[in-house]
Amino acid sequence: MSKGGLIVATTEVSAGTATGSPDYTHAAPTSFWALTLGTIGVVYGDIGTSPLYALKESLAAATGPAGPGALTREMVLGVVSLILWALIIIVTVKYVAIVLRADNNGEGGTLSLVTLAQRALGHSTGVTIVLGMVGASLFYGDVIITPAISVLSAVEGLKLLTPAFESYVVPLSLVILITLFAVQRFGTASVAAFFGPITAFWFLVMALGGLMHIRDDLSVVAAINPVHGVSFLASHGTAGLLALGAVFLSVTGAEALYADMGHFGRAPIRTAWLGLVLPALALNYLGQGAMLLAHPEGLENPFFLLYPSWALLPMVILATVATIIASQAVITGAFSISEQAMNLGVLPRFRVLRTSETEKGQIYVPFINWLLLAAVILLVILFQTSSALAAAYGLAVTGDMVITSCLLFIVAWKFWGWSPVVTALVLAPFLAIELVFLGANALKIPQGGWFPLLVGTGLFILMRTWRKGTRLLAEISHRGRPPLAEFIRMAESSSAPRVPGTAIFLTGNAQDVPAALLHNMKHNKVLHDRNVILTVVTEEIPRRPDEGRITTEKLSERFSRVTVRFGFMEHPNVPRALEAANFDLANASFFLSRRALQASAQSGLPLWQDYLFIPLARSASDITDQFCIPEDRAVEVGSRITI
Repeated sequence: MSKGGLIVATTEVSAGTATGSPDYTHAAPTSFWALTLGTIGVVYGDIGTSPLYALKESLAAATGPAGPGALTREMVLGVVSLILWALIIIVTVKYVAIVLRADNNGEGGTLSLVTLAQRALGHSTGVTIVLGMVGASLFYGDVIITPAISVLSAVEGLKLLTPAFESYVVPLSLVILITLFAVQRFGTASVAAFFGPITAFWFLVMALGGLMHIRDDLSVVAAINPVHGVSFLASHGTAGLLALGAVFLSVTGAEALYADMGHFGRAPIRTAWLGLVLPALALNYLGQGAMLLAHPEGLENPFFLLYPSWALLPMVILATVATIIASQAVITGAFSISEQAMNLGVLPRFRVLRTSETEKGQIYVPFINWLLLAAVILLVILFQTSSALAAAYGLAVTGDMVITSCLLFIVAWKFWGWSPVVTALVLAPFLAIELVFLGANALKIPQGGWFPLLVGTGLFILMRTWRKGTRLLAEISHRGRPPLAEFIRMAESSSAPRVPGTAIFLTGNAQDVPAALLHNMKHNKVLHDRNVILTVVTEEIPRRPDEGRITTEKLSERFSRVTVRFGFMEHPNVPRALEAANFDLANASFFLSRRALQASAQSGLPLWQDYLFIPLARSASDITDQFCIPEDRAVEVGSRITI
């Protein structure tokens, strides 16, 4: 890499900083039951729509091309048993009982688990970072598929009214999805209060539908015995494994239990699951199973056939609303994990907008929103039906769950203080089950499983390239600069004119001379009365208390070093943080620097990574937006760098 001449009106993005604003406070519901109701709407929307397609696709995989005519009692009892025990083992025991204990100052999610693992090990390791990037990449695959399969499966209920609606399923689904993504910029605060009651009503209706049909064949209750599931797998070979991959559709959304812990807390999440969600899901799956035992021809759409013909249209409407809520939850999750990834330095800085003055989790990332919409539209056009999409679903989620188990092993052993033997005995069964699910879903790669794999691989390469490129760029940018103490001595002893006011120079490395300061002295040949070297640091905690947020170190008569700290879930408003610490900004100017990048085959990055990294760097949001710096107070200079 080599550096060239001066470029005016560009900005250098400091590494290791955060987006968001500390002044937003979370207006949490005041009562435990209000929190529990909110949990039902936000946390369980995804897993709550799984009955629309999970049992149907599992039995379709078991029967193969023979269709409903090949459906047997052993298949129905076996698949229902597998679904029930997946809900018990994966969701109830692993996530509700164990994973929710991994509390990173009130926050959860894959990247929070990475932080806990690093803290447990006492340092940052390549393995934990890589696991976090893989988990985040797979999560995006899930986010793309969930809205598509959920909305398609709901709208497909119209075909039961009349086959004439079949040609309208895809167009109508696209209209709903485009509308859903288009309204994201308005935020979900205004409608979030309705999510809980609507989803709670959805679960009650599902439970009622199941109860009405369990009596069709009461022997379905025998599916509670796990022997039926094991026997089915043992006797059905490849078809059994394919069915097992589809069974996993019943637990998609389980990661939301942990990811949304910071919004609701453990107790409301556990209460909602055990008190309403799990019983409603179990009753619905048992009801579908009983109906299929009595009427195998209902395999075409067993969920909607639980209800009388007069209720079919209202149920399609309710299911569509429920799937929109489920989609909203994962889209919001995508915005949150994107912000965390930006704060941890594995994604570029995109523009982050706050859509609520009271809800700290209400954010909107335009770039991510429109990218997701494009991917979802492509997915619907490519696959056309929920059954075709079911083959693509599951692989990303199982991979993410395997990574969660691996990271949880580190946390339980090193952070909670469990012995290695106890940790292995507790977590190894979950990991073994998830690996079996992963293998079963891998069989669906040719039929559609390639899509989330392709998305995850592409995003992982992107994250690795960004992380490697930013580190290399920081190294080359600071190469050849004098030590900070030496520069300060030279600057203060120089004959450069002193100008009134305060100059604030942002830098990603508090030990180096900021590029803007270096160029200001070199080209403008002036020195301000007061010079502040400002570094914004993202700490490995979700939110930083105001006390101790800012530290100041006087370096000389005219120079001082200031560090402003934010948590990785915060959006830093730097001027407001400085004013809160009694900094006088009335006569202050922010000096920023940016690097203009050019590709070179002789650089530290392979040329193909150059052509990936440079557009990513250019797509990053302006630093004034990142730190809420008024544009009329920003002075921008920079350098050209060949990479």
